[in-house]
Order: sequence, then structure tokens, then C-alpha cells
Amino acid sequence: MEIWLWVVTALLAVVFLGSGVSKLVKSRRALFESGMTYVQDLHPAVLKGVGVLEAAGALGLVLPPVLDRSVHLVPVAAGALSVMMLVATALHLRRREPFAVPLTLAVVAGALTVLRLTEFPV
Repeated sequence: MEIWLWVVTALLAVVFLGSGVSKLVKSRRALFESGMTYVQDLHPAVLKGVGVLEAAGALGLVLPPVLDRSVHLVPVAAGALSVMMLVATALHLRRREPFAVPLTLAVVAGALTVLRLTEFPV
């Protein structure tokens, strides 16, 4: 089970790092044209802030155990990412857009949080 948790953690980190960096380096227009139509509802500073939080969360999933420092931050990062994805799900629901991806990410990150806090601590 421990190996699977690390696989899930790594996959979440890749997804959130890619998404966060994309929001940081691409313009709002480029994001909109790539299919992220919700960006029209967000102020540019909020969009960049979300990118920073996603990238920081991704790093928080993998860096503490790799550096063997503050490993208790892994479930904190996973929990924060889960909450962010619940907010993203609400945004997509309000806009009547597909919401399966952010909801799935919220559930997976939430499950990782619970497992890391209880049965399989880092």
C-alpha cells in the first residue's frame, strides 16, 4: 500500500505542478483558448495566485519526504489541494461546465490526506 500511496502522490504532484506552472507562465487569453474558459471569471491576480498555490502544493507533496524534513507537511499539502479542488468544482458547477476532473482530484487528494494522517504516515 505504501508504494501505491507514493505513486498517487507523485501523480498528484505532476498534475498540480503542471497546472500551476501553466497558470503562472501563460496569459489569460492563452489559457482561455486552451479550453480553460473559467478564467474569464477570475481576476488575473487570483489566477496567478491559484497557480502559485497549486505549484506550492505539488512541491509540498514531494519535497518534505525527499529532503527528510517536515514530513508532516505532506498531508497538509494534500488537504489544501483537496480544498482548492472542491472550490474549483463549485466554480465549474456554477458555470454549468464539466466538473469530474476537479472533483476526482479533490477526492484523491482528500483520501491521500486521510491515509497519511492515519494508517500510513510519512
